[in-house]
Amino acid sequence: MDDLDKLLDVVCDEDSFLGFLNALAKDRAEEARLEAIEPSNPYGPGATGWQNGSIEAFLECAAAWGEDSKDGMPLSKWEKPTNPWKRCAEIIYMGKHYE
Repeated sequence: MDDLDKLLDVVCDEDSFLGFLNALAKDRAEEARLEAIEPSNPYGPGATGWQNGSIEAFLECAAAWGEDSKDGMPLSKWEKPTNPWKRCAEIIYMGKHYE
């Protein structure tokens, strides 16, 4: 996950966005591989932290977080990035975690 966080931090253009998407896909594939060997508790995140294992849940939660963070999140001191590549990467990334 540290690698994903680092890649997310540096998203600024199309190339870095695509690099992030590729890494996120590899992270999901690794989770599927690990879960096939030893399934995690169904009430918590998977082996690499995925809360949303289906494409439907992933997209629904990414969209929900995008809506919830349109104006930033002042309580967590998170500010919406001005760079649209970074904003898109954050929305997609949160599909992994947001519930």
